[in-house]
Amino acid sequence: MTIKHIFAFLTALALITATSCIREEPLNAECDILAVTLPGNVLNRQPVIENNKVTLIVRNDVSLLQPLAPEFALTPGATIEPPSGTPLNFLMPQTYTVTSQDGLWHKTYTVEVQKNNAINLAYNFENVRQISALAGMCSYDEFYEIGPGGKETMVWASANSAYALSLQATTPATFPTYQADGGIDGKCAVLTTRSTGAWGSRLKKPIAAGNLFIGTFDSSSAVAQPLKATHFGTPFYNEPVSFSGYYKYKPGETYCETDKDGNFNPVPGKTDMFNLYLVFYETTPDLQWLDGSNVLDRDNPNIIGSAEIPDRHASDEWVEFSVPFVLWPGKTIDAKKLEEGMYNVAVVMSSSQDGDYFAGAVGSTLKVDELLITCKTQN
Repeated sequence: MTIKHIFAFLTALALITATSCIREEPLNAECDILAVTLPGNVLNRQPVIENNKVTLIVRNDVSLLQPLAPEFALTPGATIEPPSGTPLNFLMPQTYTVTSQDGLWHKTYTVEVQKNNAINLAYNFENVRQISALAGMCSYDEFYEIGPGGKETMVWASANSAYALSLQATTPATFPTYQADGGIDGKCAVLTTRSTGAWGSRLKKPIAAGNLFIGTFDSSSAVAQPLKATHFGTPFYNEPVSFSGYYKYKPGETYCETDKDGNFNPVPGKTDMFNLYLVFYETTPDLQWLDGSNVLDRDNPNIIGSAEIPDRHASDEWVEFSVPFVLWPGKTIDAKKLEEGMYNVAVVMSSSQDGDYFAGAVGSTLKVDELLITCKTQN
């Protein structure tokens, strides 16, 4: 065999080997929407992408009578039906199905377009659905709101999905955030600070405070960057005047703080306290939402004002509160920005006010019902 023939043989062998390697590489089994865009300057802010829902928030001058053609970025190799770029009427939400590259998995997304703010201003926590987690090993409550027309207007966010990973819960009432009887009128929301067990101890995150808020929860950041996982706020087109409602609170027996080594150490003489407040802020290209690292930060230039309960305290009976919305020093509300949807509002509650820093008392329980945001009447 000549050198020429040997070279040809080795080249062919290399090609066969390379081809075999390519064929043996498994196809991608993921089927997620990673990003969404709309042609033209129509989006008011970044799309909100959740586990099975996408919300596109468009400018007020965009007509929903005309079809819109969302374009989707998907996990590698995945396909979407209807195809990306298909013009559709979004007066009602549309359904898309994403199929993985290997064809074995698919996920259904509801894609909704919002223009004017549609969230309720009154919240009675009567509506929940059970969300299955860990392949059916457990399920937790997800609160949602129904508007006057019978349409779902808002889904409350919580960190229940992350708590499922601790394997400490099975039924909704064993999660940090759940619905219970005994409200002012019917049901109420209950938030309880829970132990995260051995899983949390290994991660130096020994507790999970019950939390509930207007916004979205980024479960992909929950372990590595828990403060960044809470995206507080939704577009708001009204000027708030006051924030009112009812609460009960019972702190857990032993307040503890987590040190740098992950030890959960008792703090003698300290008692846990809850959080329950409203915050109103301006969105900018650099700040689309507040999170656990900057919400209520007095140096945050985007925050316009808040409504905070000054005399929070433990009580076995329902405590009625009504607090004014207060503009922060030097801040005003711009009528044009309000009309264009450049402001967000968030209602945030937690069973341990320092729970995002893994400080609090296991067993601390906050019950909340009949919340109301009162707004200035539009001219």
